[in-house]
Amino acid sequence: MNPVVGWGLAVLAVAAGWLGWGWRGVVLAVTVVVFWLLLQFSRTLRVLRAAGQRPVGTIDNAVMVAARLRPGLPLVEVIRQTHSLGQRLRQEPETWAWVDGGGDRVEVQLASGRVEQVRLLRAGPSAPDPSA
Repeated sequence: MNPVVGWGLAVLAVAAGWLGWGWRGVVLAVTVVVFWLLLQFSRTLRVLRAAGQRPVGTIDNAVMVAARLRPGLPLVEVIRQTHSLGQRLRQEPETWAWVDGGGDRVEVQLASGRVEQVRLLRAGPSAPDPSA
């Protein structure tokens, strides 16, 4: 959700509370807004805690992750889908990468904390087995 819309709704809730029930309505509206903010904070911490349990920059399947990522997703949603914190490749433009067990890599370029571009880099063919 756009932060301007969220804060606009919070202001409208406080104004509606004031018009409807006076100071009690304002207290109710502020309580609801704070509860919503705590829910969002808790959700973000849960995602980061789960991502912190896995090795940095690793994913199960790069092709599947690349298929699910699209421009406009916030970084928290990218971390939720990869189940791992990414490995930073570049500062400008901000680029993060995740690698799967087969060597395939997903690179995500961010702008203002949102996905701008997703690249899937497939691992090259492996060398033939000399023992075969």
